[in-house]
Amino acid sequence: MDISVIIPLYNEEESLPELYSWIERVMDENHFSYEVIFVNDGSTDHSWDVIERLARQSPHVSGIKFRRNYGKSPALHCGFARAQGDVVITMDADLQDSPDEIPELYRMIANDGYDLVSGYKKKRYDPLSKTIPTKLFNATARKISGIKNLHDFNCGLKAYRNEVVKNIEVYGEMHRYIPYIAKNAGFTKIGEKVVRHRARKYGKTKFGLNRFFNGYLDLITLWFLSSFGRKPMHVFGFLGTIMFIIGFVSAAILGIDKLCALANGVPQRLVTESPYFYIALAMMVIGTQLFLTGFLGDLISRTSPTRNDYQIAKEIRPEAAAGKEGNQ
Repeated sequence: MDISVIIPLYNEEESLPELYSWIERVMDENHFSYEVIFVNDGSTDHSWDVIERLARQSPHVSGIKFRRNYGKSPALHCGFARAQGDVVITMDADLQDSPDEIPELYRMIANDGYDLVSGYKKKRYDPLSKTIPTKLFNATARKISGIKNLHDFNCGLKAYRNEVVKNIEVYGEMHRYIPYIAKNAGFTKIGEKVVRHRARKYGKTKFGLNRFFNGYLDLITLWFLSSFGRKPMHVFGFLGTIMFIIGFVSAAILGIDKLCALANGVPQRLVTESPYFYIALAMMVIGTQLFLTGFLGDLISRTSPTRNDYQIAKEIRPEAAAGKEGNQ
């Protein structure tokens, strides 16, 4: 199968028939073999009834229905697990993503050798209250992820090699950072394509401004996990050790200063009357806590069932090579 199209949706009953008709036309014109997977994320309208009707009318349609609203990342995760096409396309169900982009996205994956291609909605039909935070968000994501060529991390229109979606885990609200997740999994050939952004035709947006705040928190989490997830002692242990040493040296200096004053008969106030003593003591306590946090994190990491879960691209086994020589 050439293409799997995954469409997560929430309360989009008006747009689904038009969207599928558009996808069907594009696929037939380009002679693609394909499947369309609708993931109904706990919709409260008649979206599932529409999906069932489309599935009866077309053998290319399948659907997944959640019992409640989980979010876009869980919807994509389940769609990725079911996808069978050589190239996997994701798009939103609100008709703001154009299916006419699919042939070029497919070509960039199949012919140009990209692992992932992300859409870039260069001209947007959104208010400034949405576009300005989006630009700031994407600038931060580029800086932290190191993927300099992407301008729109959160664009719903993306294309992947099938191998990519089978080897990444999307959870929580991490769908915004799929390119970063793919990069951390070893899929580094990531491209971008300018795509057309269309004004919403039906319904209203399901996302509020809180997604930008949550997005930054998720980005920090992802950066920390990718950098120190398997070696927490390297960050917590290091910071804890530095803080403990500074606190210990500071307390020692206060003590030595007191002893020198006593030895010379110079009046000196109590060490406990100095604010520096309590600052040094607090640093020693915090340093110890950080060190123990790193130690416990390392213990948990070492007992994790995924501690040796590495991405292996290819493998050559000696016995296989020996078998071929024997046959010759």
